[in-house]
Parts: sequence; structure tokens; C-alpha cells
Amino acid sequence: MEKATGLPAPVAGQPQSARKSTSRARWEHRRVYRPQLLSVILLTFGVLTYFTTFRHIYDAYYVEKHSRHTIQAATLARCRSLHETPGPPPDFHKRKQSDRFVPGTKPVLLKNAKIWTGVNNGTEVVHGDILLEKGLIKGVGHVSRSILAEYKDDLVTVDVKNAWVTPGIVDLHSHLGDASSPELDGASGDDNSLRGPIQPWLRSLDGLNTHDASYALSIAGGVTTALVLPGSANAIGGQGFTIKLRKTPERSPSSMLLEPPFQINTSFLETSGRPRWRQMKHACGENPSRVYGYTRMDTIWAFREAYDKARQTKEAQDDYCAKALDGKWHALKDAPYPEDLQWESLVDVLRGRVKVQVHCYETVDLDDIVRLTNEFQFPIAAFHHAHEAYLVPEVLKRAYGHPPAVAMFATNARYKRESYRGSEFAPRILAQHGLPVVMKSDHPVLDSRYLLYEAQQAYVYGLPENLAIAAVTSTPAAIMGMDHRVGYVKEGWDADLVVWDSHPLALGATPKQVFIDGIPQLETPHNVRKPSSFQVTPRVPNFDKEAADAVKYEGLPPLEPRNSTRGAVLFTNVKNVFKQTVSGVEEVYAAQDNELGVALAVDGSLRCIGTHGSCVPSAVAEGAEVVDTRGGSIAPGLVTFGSQLGLEEISSEASTRDGYVYDPLLQSVPSIVGGDKAVIHASDGLQYGTRDALLAYRAGVTTAITAPSHRRFYSGLSTSFSTGALHKLAEGAVVQDINALHVSVRHFGAPSISTQIAALRHLLLEPGENAEGNWFKDVGEGKLTLVVDADSADVIATLILLKKEVEEQFGSNVKMTIAGAVEAHILAKELAEADIGVIQVPSRPFPTTWERLRIMPGRPLSEQSSLALLLAHNVTVGIGIEEAWSARNTRFDIGWAAIDAGEDISRAQAIAMGSTNVEKLLGGRVEAEDLRDMVVTSGGDILDFESKVVAVVSSRRKIVDLL
Repeated sequence: MEKATGLPAPVAGQPQSARKSTSRARWEHRRVYRPQLLSVILLTFGVLTYFTTFRHIYDAYYVEKHSRHTIQAATLARCRSLHETPGPPPDFHKRKQSDRFVPGTKPVLLKNAKIWTGVNNGTEVVHGDILLEKGLIKGVGHVSRSILAEYKDDLVTVDVKNAWVTPGIVDLHSHLGDASSPELDGASGDDNSLRGPIQPWLRSLDGLNTHDASYALSIAGGVTTALVLPGSANAIGGQGFTIKLRKTPERSPSSMLLEPPFQINTSFLETSGRPRWRQMKHACGENPSRVYGYTRMDTIWAFREAYDKARQTKEAQDDYCAKALDGKWHALKDAPYPEDLQWESLVDVLRGRVKVQVHCYETVDLDDIVRLTNEFQFPIAAFHHAHEAYLVPEVLKRAYGHPPAVAMFATNARYKRESYRGSEFAPRILAQHGLPVVMKSDHPVLDSRYLLYEAQQAYVYGLPENLAIAAVTSTPAAIMGMDHRVGYVKEGWDADLVVWDSHPLALGATPKQVFIDGIPQLETPHNVRKPSSFQVTPRVPNFDKEAADAVKYEGLPPLEPRNSTRGAVLFTNVKNVFKQTVSGVEEVYAAQDNELGVALAVDGSLRCIGTHGSCVPSAVAEGAEVVDTRGGSIAPGLVTFGSQLGLEEISSEASTRDGYVYDPLLQSVPSIVGGDKAVIHASDGLQYGTRDALLAYRAGVTTAITAPSHRRFYSGLSTSFSTGALHKLAEGAVVQDINALHVSVRHFGAPSISTQIAALRHLLLEPGENAEGNWFKDVGEGKLTLVVDADSADVIATLILLKKEVEEQFGSNVKMTIAGAVEAHILAKELAEADIGVIQVPSRPFPTTWERLRIMPGRPLSEQSSLALLLAHNVTVGIGIEEAWSARNTRFDIGWAAIDAGEDISRAQAIAMGSTNVEKLLGGRVEAEDLRDMVVTSGGDILDFESKVVAVVSSRRKIVDLL
């Protein structure tokens, strides 16, 4: 038998020689076999090498071909996606739960609600229930028992007892988180970049601070959604992001986002599904000009240059995609898709995928941007601020694509040239021209907690009720591209709701509860029960003539009284009269048995108040002009303090201001004014007839008290003047030449608090024999009031001790008032014991800075407001303002304070907080009853939304001004 080798096997018993012969045969055979084997091996290796190489070539070809097909497929998908319009997927409202649903959140049934749904242009009101589940609204109106039975014991039922319910407030223009509070050098300035005027690649998300103290406060005002925009230092400041304000378990900025564009996690646009709306901030006019030294011509060229770059990129993409979609891959020569990370967002603007929000004020700027949109063919979502938009609605209508909305303040104007022609009637005028109106906060410019107040004011001045509520709910939701899920109370929409304690447009409307994603946000809300009159739509005055004049006079209508007389005026149908008395302000007349009274004014003095029978004969004898107040009221003229009213016309324009005083703690004061011992008199810098002063006068603020403008410690001597006077030499124009001595003790950084206190102690305890020393000596002897501007409770405590120290030395009662005083409530008892009064500025506190951090926020977050708490401890309290434009709103501020306090503050006390108390606390010689300005309102008293100031009876000036 042969082995598999093919060689003969050895034979048993064979001789050795034979075996050798056999071995040789094997060797010989092997000699022949080895070359053959080598050939076989080489041949096999060659074949294997050939096939391996071929396989590699084939595989490479296959991979390349497959990769090319993959790349081409991706390119085709991207090219096709360029034609996709932003918005939710078609089945969005079939979702079973919100993408923001927090597991464990229980379903909630709100029973017996008056529901403002936002439907039918904001005119639909439904009486019924609202079912919330998994972050969504699952039912509105009648919810069947069978549906409710499915929830068994998991359902939380809340009877809201006929309370108003609206969608959550939506803020279209906010800097929450990016300009965070309290303002700190290291963490508050992430809303602007100073690295160039054109920066579309920046994103507000990247600066969003989750520790901003404003979130909880804004939620307490009903704000649930906000568009956080970059600031306005840049012509193109970057991309904005929409957030929900509630805290999330993750605690990150990303977890607060509402439908972020896909690009936050990728460098370029994803192609799966419809894209989501993006937001872009633009700014024109003064802001970029101020930051970069640009003229308007420079800014618009910067816009055009940037958009031309974006257009070139877009055209390159379109050309590339045209070839790809036609299958002309050979023409592309393996070139990559043309894109640039820095410019991709601006290219998206040209593709209509971005909501462009434009900070723009004046007609010239509005016209510039409208032309820009038509040159580069992109739409605008909204012009923001836009103080002159109401004068040129047809210009806005020429914008590319569709007319933009206008997002504005209600009464905040005249703080710079661009806003000088702003009007409180702008919202109604724009709405009459069919332009969408949005009220916005620009938080923290205005505290977004009170964004609803902007809508309320717009309503007072003529914006219809449905559009006023929509202006902070459904309209901004639509303008930011989120109206498919927020801004309405509709089945399938997000469970963001506010339960109000009154009609949403009633002054002082406060949330009883706020839901975000179906989660209640107020743990232990504090509310007061409001009367039935607060539950219905408020009545408002007729301002048709004033609105027409605003347009007729291009934003600068005459504000002087239309008729001033030294003769007699009879005011009829008067409901009540408040007057100054020894103890403050009291209601001295109230109509009885539905018989309204009359009041006769002669030569600027009220001669008779009472029934027709008691006053009319005298009126007839005097030949009196008759003014029907329609159930109106008469009250002391209000007093404003805290701003530079009377020392400026436009706060940001140096040429219209008195300017700042020298501060001897920071610099040497020129000897020509008396050196470091000089004391400046505010009366020397008074300006009369400013628009803010005249608007305040027309709103019942007849006196303003102002101190010299200062930046740090030292101010000077304040003065009081008539807001209705047109020049300083007019009779009664200066009410009191010197009121009080003013200083500030604040955390300026330099000089230190302790240095400021040391300076004040020295000035009070060691007054020199000079002008300055004489004034501080008068303070020490109790002859002159010292007003210290301070907020910190620690500083206020030190001032209380210093007052005692001075009083011990002089044996006197030092008259001291704390202005600002946002943390004064912490020391209410001690302030009362020390006989120190407080002027709180502002009346509704906000933690602007660290020394204002410990505010008492008021309802619904605290049971009392700081004003009510101070009054409860018998501290004399007044309220003030921070900026001159808001002087006109003093009557609403004190009305709000009274409402917020429930029954703890009477209307008479509230009026005193805005009049006699302010004068007393600022060293005013509180005038005798017959010398005080009196304000006449029609339709209600001075604290009501529905009232309108129709006259000022001025004993000082011996006239009656009919307004």
C-alpha cells in the first residue's frame, strides 16, 4: 500500500543495499518533486496575490462607489431640504405628551374657569374646565365624566371659582439670563459683544445664566415663555433662543429651551424633517453707532455687505444643488457643498427660515431696513421698540414678504432721541392699520414680571381688549413661530396657563397660580380677595382726540393746557373729594344716595364742595364754566421724586441735561465754584416745559422734587417745582427753592461704604464754618432734612446708628429720610423707632444690584408688600420713580400699591404716599389746604384706570387749567 506521497513503501526483510537503493530512489524522486512543488507554491501565491489585489481594487471601487452614492444621497437630501419651510410636523397635535413632560407630574383639572382662549382673534371666552395631562392641554370647556374617570385617584382637581384663566404670558423681547440679576461685573453682561458690528454666528444660548434671580419673579407675573435675544450693540448681534422659565431637574440652559433649532448640536443644518424656526437679532440706528462710532450710512453698508456675503453663499448652494438635482455630478468635480459656519445662519435668513427681530426706532431706520429686506428678499418678524412706527405704517407694509409686527413699550419713551416721539397711542394706531402689536419687556429694562401691565396701559390708551391680551400671549407666540404650542388655551397645546385674581386687564391683576408644562409654579401663593368690579373688563377713557393729535403733530402734540382761567369753574357730578388735612389725606366729601355733588373753583381755589343747592347759586353768580366729571373725583395733586425730571429733556443726550455735579470724594472741585466745600442747588438747573413734565402734569402729578444729578456720594440741595409751569419766572413755578440735602451711600466700589459713612459722619459731627458746613449744621440741629439714597439694609442700619450719634451731640431730632430703601422692610421696626421715613424707589422692587437682592416681592410671592409692611410699623412712606418718563404713571403706581395691600391701605393713604408724604419726607413745607394744587378727574378717582384728568385747580398759580 502506498502512502499518500506516491513513494513505494519499504519491503520487510529486504537487504540493506536494496533499502539504500530504495532510499536513493526516494531522494531522486524528491529531487524531481521539489521544483514541481515550488512551482505549485509560486503559482498558488501568484493566483492568491492576483485575486487579493483584484479584491482590494474591487473593494476600493465598491466602497468609493458606495461612498459616492451615500454622499450624493446626503447631498440630494440636503438640497431638497432647502425648500422645506419651518414649522411643526403634520402630526404635531396628535402627540400624546409634551417633549417637555416631566414624569411623575400629576394630571390637573381646573374647574369653573372663565377662559380667554385666544381663539377668534382673542374674542373667545369659554366658561368651563381645563384638563392638563403630560404637559399638554387635553380638554377645554366641558370635559366628560368618562374621561375624568380614567384618571381615578391621580387627578388633582382645583376649583378656580370663576377666575380668569389665560395662556401663559409670552415675552418676545427679553434678556433673561444673558443680562442677569443682580447685576455683577463677572456674570451679568453676556448679552452684547464688542468684537464687531456683524456677528450672526453668536448665540444667546451660550450666555444663558440659570441663576438669574429674575426667573421666579417673572413667573410670579405670569410669564411662562421668553425669547432671549442678544443685545443691540451690534448691527447683527446673533441668534436668539426661546425658553420656558421653569426650573428643570437637569438645571441646564439647554433643558430650558423650547423647540431649539437643530443646529445647537451640529455645525450645519440637519436634513431630517421640517426645520424649526430660528431667531436673529438685528439693530440699527443709535446703538451700533454709539458702540462702534458708526454713522447710519456705515451701519446700513455693514448690513448690505454681510447680506451680500450670505447671498453669494446661497447662490453658490443653489447652483450646486441645481446640478446635483439634475444628476450633473461630473460638473461638480467632487467639490464639497458650499457652506461657511460663520454665515450659515444669515444664509438661512435669506431662505426664510429665521424670525428676524429688529431693534429699530426712527423713520429713517425703519425705511432703511425695509429697503434692505427688499434688496435681499427676506422677511422681518418684528420691529422692536419702533417708537415712530405708528407714524409710518405704510412704510412697514412695504417690507418684503409680509408686514412685520411691532413690539413696543406702552409709555416708556423720550429716554433718547430715537424714542423722543414715542406715543402711548402707538399700539392702537398700529392695530387700526392692521399691523400686529406686541407688548414686550426688554427685560431687565422693564421687569418682565409686569409685562401684563404694558398690555393694560395699551388698553387704557385705546388698544382693544382682545388685542391687548393677545399682545402678550397669542401674538408674540405667532411672531416667534411658536403659536402651534403656546399662546392659546386649546386642546393639544402646551399646558402653560395663568389663573388670575381679577380680569387680566384690571390694574394689579396678579396670578393665583401659574402652570408651565402642566406643573404648578407657585408653592404657596398669597392673594387678596378682590371685589366683583375687578372681575369684569375695566372701563377706560376716550382718547380719540389725543391719538389723532399724536399723528397730526408727528409725535409731538401740544401738551400745554388747552384753557387756563382765573375765573370760575363748576365741576358737576362729583363722586368724592380727597383733601389734605393735619393728619394727611382724608376723604372729605362722598356723594350720598346716588346724588352726585358739585365743586366750585374760583381763582384757582375750591370755594364750595357739596350739593347742587349749596354751590350752584354761587356758580351762577360767578358766571362759572361748567365741566361734567361723569362720576369723577377731586384729590390733591401728586408729587414725584427719584428721577431727573426738571433737569433733563432727553436723559441720554448731554446737551439736554443739567449734567453731573462734582464729587469731592472722587475729584477736586474747582475753586471757582467754592472748591470741595461747594454745595450745588438743583433750582439753578431747572428746565421747564419738558414733555415728561407736561405729561406728568396731565396725569395729575403737579409737583416734582429733584436733587442735583450725581454719580456717587455727593449731590446737593433739592428743589420742588410746578410741572405745569412753562418757565421759571411764571407765578408759582418754583414751589420751594430748597427742600433737602442729598447724599448717597451705595456700593459703588470706590469709594468704599465705610469711606462714605466716615465722610458723612465728619460732615455731620464736625461741620466747618463754610457753606457746606452751614448746611450740615442745619441738618444736625434738625432744621434741614437729610435724604440718604441707600438700599442695603446693612447701610440703613449704620445710618440709624449715625442719626442717634448726631442727635446725642446736637441734642436735636435729626430729620432723615432713606430714598431707594428697597431692603428697608428688614428694619421696619427700627426705622419707626428712629423716626426715619422711607421713599421707596421703585414702588415695585426688583433685585437690580446686590444691595437690592433682599427684596420683599409682594403678592403672590409674599403675604405683604414692603410698602404695606413699613406702613404697618407706622413708618412714614412715600413712593418714587427711577426715570422721568414714568412720572406720569404715579397714580397707577399708588393705586397698584393699595390694591396689592388689600384692605391694609385705604385710598386716602395711597394718595398720601404719592403726595403729602413725599413732600414731608423731602423737607417740603406741606402746604396749607387752600394753597395746594387739586386734581379733577372724570369717570373715576385718580387711582383708577377708567379715570381721566380733566383739570388742575392751582391755588399757587391762581388758575384752573382745563386739560
